[in-house]
Amino acid sequence: MEDCIFCKIIKGEIPSHKVYEDENVLAFLDINPFVVGHTLVIPKKHAKWVWDLEEPDYFALMQKVKTVAEALRKTFNTEWVGEGIIGVDVPHAHVQIMPRRADDGLGGFPAQRLSPKPTDEELNKVAEKIKVSLN
Repeated sequence: MEDCIFCKIIKGEIPSHKVYEDENVLAFLDINPFVVGHTLVIPKKHAKWVWDLEEPDYFALMQKVKTVAEALRKTFNTEWVGEGIIGVDVPHAHVQIMPRRADDGLGGFPAQRLSPKPTDEELNKVAEKIKVSLN
């Protein structure tokens, strides 16, 4: 889709802080995160909702969500990675995953984003740490 921000990120028209990419899936840091390491995992094939994906694309997406979530656990030394499929903010299927701690005070799904918003340099450092955990 021409106006889809995630499609533009996939095409490289808009920069992102990538942590994982293959032929079907892209994972990158949210630029307005709830927690450090807040990652979006998206299919490269445009679909408005996760539930609109064909089964092979859905399974490929969810397998990579698991792979990246495991890297977040390792990177941030936490046993809990929150997952959310909401999808109303950007009309492109995506899964949000966030490294969490039981004592982080954010509840089931954080309601407030990080403040101040991380800089590009900070996001680059976090993305590099996660990439190391993927290897």
